[in-house]
Amino acid sequence: MKFGKSKYIMLEEYPVANSILTFLKILEYKYLEDIVVNQILTESEKRRTLVAVAIVFVLSALDDTVVTTAAPKMIAELNGFSLYPWVITSYLLTSTVLMPVWGKLSDLIGRKPVLIASISIFFLGSCLSGLSGEFGILPPFGGGMTQLIAFRAIQGVGAAGLLTLPFTVIADLYPPGQGAKIGGVFAMTFTIATLLGPIVGGYLTDYGTIRLFGETISGWRFVFYVNAPFSMISLFLIISQMPNISSQTKGKLDIVGSFLLISAIVPLMLVFTWGGKDWAWASATTIFMISLSVVALIAYVVAERFASDPILPLNLFRDRLFWTANLSGFLITMGFIGTIALLPVFIQVAQGASAMKGGLLMLPLLLSIMFSAIISGLIAAKTGRIKPIILCGVVVTGFAIWLLSRMTPATSGIDLVLRTLLFGIGLGPCQSLFMIALQNGAKPDQMGLVTSVNQFSRQIGATIGISLFGGILISELRTASGSVISNSDFNKLIVSSVTEPATQAIVATTTTHIFGLGVVVLGAAVVTVLLMPQIILRERIYAEGSMEKSPSRS
Repeated sequence: MKFGKSKYIMLEEYPVANSILTFLKILEYKYLEDIVVNQILTESEKRRTLVAVAIVFVLSALDDTVVTTAAPKMIAELNGFSLYPWVITSYLLTSTVLMPVWGKLSDLIGRKPVLIASISIFFLGSCLSGLSGEFGILPPFGGGMTQLIAFRAIQGVGAAGLLTLPFTVIADLYPPGQGAKIGGVFAMTFTIATLLGPIVGGYLTDYGTIRLFGETISGWRFVFYVNAPFSMISLFLIISQMPNISSQTKGKLDIVGSFLLISAIVPLMLVFTWGGKDWAWASATTIFMISLSVVALIAYVVAERFASDPILPLNLFRDRLFWTANLSGFLITMGFIGTIALLPVFIQVAQGASAMKGGLLMLPLLLSIMFSAIISGLIAAKTGRIKPIILCGVVVTGFAIWLLSRMTPATSGIDLVLRTLLFGIGLGPCQSLFMIALQNGAKPDQMGLVTSVNQFSRQIGATIGISLFGGILISELRTASGSVISNSDFNKLIVSSVTEPATQAIVATTTTHIFGLGVVVLGAAVVTVLLMPQIILRERIYAEGSMEKSPSRS
């Protein structure tokens, strides 16, 4: 053991002659439980733990988008058309704003109890969502649609932990070099699960209806019920196989800081969700919500200066790796999610393709993301360097979006597939390597928090990307339509586009112009990636010291 340069602890490296020195080092760093856990865990136990967290991770990712195709029958049965958007928004809000809270809790009391709580809440919310409206009006939740909104919010509370803790567990079980490979698989799974959500939801809605004990159970309810058995399997594996990995950090949850942070985020997310649609950007409601967010943020900054154990320490933002990695992840997610959201519009409206053909044309994008994420993780593990891989990925992604912005209604299917293949190849390295970089420099008692903040920043980026790109699309279509499109309702636009070439041309021009905005966003991401410090993956599970003092950066 070297006290000077080396800051890593691995018990198996030291012979009996160094036992006293090792013991003193353990006492100095207070990482005894972490070291013992990593010594006694077998590879089989690690794999079972990963399987357990992977199951619920996929389910929580699916539930982000799975309800979209179930909407028509859900609305028809629960009689709540005007309230339906809140079914998605309630889940999105709670699953996003609570990420830092779950991350901090896992640092304070350990991963296992927090995972158990997350899965249990997710399981409860899923079952209740499936039962919405089955028993009439239920005080205080009201009718079927308001029940579904409330229960989806509960489901999102659990999902907030499930979307971030799996990556923290990977960092606890494996060093960054090996974690890069596993993290790549998880990130790939998240992207694919999110994109396949509408397909799964549509299938269960159309073919899942059954009769049981003389009662008909609608297929859309199985969009939620399907989570139950998988959640139970995951819960069993975690309770029986997973040790409680914790840095034994002394402290308590910052209730005031958590409340103020949530109060700052929720109004802003609502603005980006409803702004330009139900709320005009210059409306009193929008201005009020933005003002509320700013006031809460200022109050949070003031309160955290006096907090003994802040929910999100402000000194983290002075660390160059922390802010550049999170800002890069935010920008990249904003750009690629916004672009992906508009690709089906271009394929089905501008080119007049069927929904089935549109789905098939998107399949190469999924496959290229999958293979690129895995390969980039393997390269990172082999070379020990992350920044060059991320930079290549961002540049390729930006170039691919530029190619998409050059498409026309006459662009062939093969040409489109080649462009989306390149798009997916660039996206692969951007899915998990930012998180691996942050975990590489984080100390154990901040691992959960650092991981959750990265997921949180990406989720915010996705929300803003979809809202911003979608809002611009609708606004430009209304402006450009003139007498060509007599009805500005977007659903009618999609239906009419098949027989109106003029409409196809307008939609093609509008969507490709918005893809150009994606190029600008990715250009900004290139700048932030260039500002990141050089990162060399360490070969040990834990590093002593703060992110600022990590020896694995230059």
